[in-house]
Amino acid sequence: MVIKRREFLQVGSLATASFMLPKFLKAFERPAMVPQGNKVMVVIQLGGGNDGLNTVIPVRNDIYYKERPRLGIGKDKSLLITDEVGLNPALEAFKGLYDEGNLAIMNNVGYPNPDRSHFRSMDIWQSASTSNEYVNTGWLGRYLDAQCKGCDRPTQAVELDDVLSLALKGEESKGLAFKDPRRLYNTASGNYFKDISADHKPGEQTIDYLYKTMSETISSADYIFEQSKTHPTSESYPNTELGKDLKTIASLIFSDINTKVYYVSLGSFDTHVNQENQQTRLFSELNDAVKAFTADLKKNNRFQDVLMMTFSEFGRRVSQNASGGTDHGTANNMFFISSSLKQKGLLNPMPDLGDLIEGDLKYKVDFKSVYATVLNKWLGSDDKIILGHSFDHLNFI
Repeated sequence: MVIKRREFLQVGSLATASFMLPKFLKAFERPAMVPQGNKVMVVIQLGGGNDGLNTVIPVRNDIYYKERPRLGIGKDKSLLITDEVGLNPALEAFKGLYDEGNLAIMNNVGYPNPDRSHFRSMDIWQSASTSNEYVNTGWLGRYLDAQCKGCDRPTQAVELDDVLSLALKGEESKGLAFKDPRRLYNTASGNYFKDISADHKPGEQTIDYLYKTMSETISSADYIFEQSKTHPTSESYPNTELGKDLKTIASLIFSDINTKVYYVSLGSFDTHVNQENQQTRLFSELNDAVKAFTADLKKNNRFQDVLMMTFSEFGRRVSQNASGGTDHGTANNMFFISSSLKQKGLLNPMPDLGDLIEGDLKYKVDFKSVYATVLNKWLGSDDKIILGHSFDHLNFI
């Protein structure tokens, strides 16, 4: 079988998107038991700019209801966590986690000189750059780089998607993106790609790299698939995309794969129009999937080893618009879920709606301080090297 250079490049996305698999999985062909205590982080990206004010609701703030006469969620409908704060009514499982002491909420998270473009702001969050800095690696990808330079058992990261996000791309190491271990296995095991790999003769550097990546993928996909079946969860999950993703993550956490970071996305939260229905639908999917996932972790005695973190690229403006929605804003809130939290509940004050910048919230916590805290205290790495600067460590973990 002769594969021409152009034909190979046409299918090269297999090696560079779904199969973002450099060296790390080959090292796992000799199974190694991962004991309880192996810290795992699950990042849930709320894409599109989730409205934080209708997520964590200032139920006694007159300005909130004045600026949102039709969109504001009343105190009687909110899931109250204090006399002044409630959660969106679709987040009943989050209210349960709050009551158990397993939920923390950070308000007013953002960065200086915020950008209201979806793509640019998401790049800033995923790369952990400043708003005037362009970086082509992600904060978790650089974590992978820092964790293993030449070692035979590097830490890995997995994204439940068909394309790898910037967040998981490092200079030397990259996460692995796939939707389903079986599909990864079936695709990599197909004769077509095996024939391509067998036909390769060393030559052009770019082609050699693609062949090498594909070869490593083929040799490792079987291992991932087999390990994903080692301890499959027997629990019932919602039949939604996020439900399926978190079920896959649960099975991998219970397996012997040395994965430290899992990354999933939900959206779009770009609610310029008809926000109430769209946010309720997405929050219902989030709520039900997280409810099943946390119950599964508790049943298997792994909840203390897992930290879940949500983020969105920006919040929305304080005032509703004329279309029953909200437009792009700035600072936002983040959720943290684990039974190992050192600080719980509301970690800092709610947004000051009387002190805005041209109708937008002022950020009080730099998101890179959150990253520095997670990298240092949860993942046990040198956050200064990964982020390139020193940031304050917070106390929620």
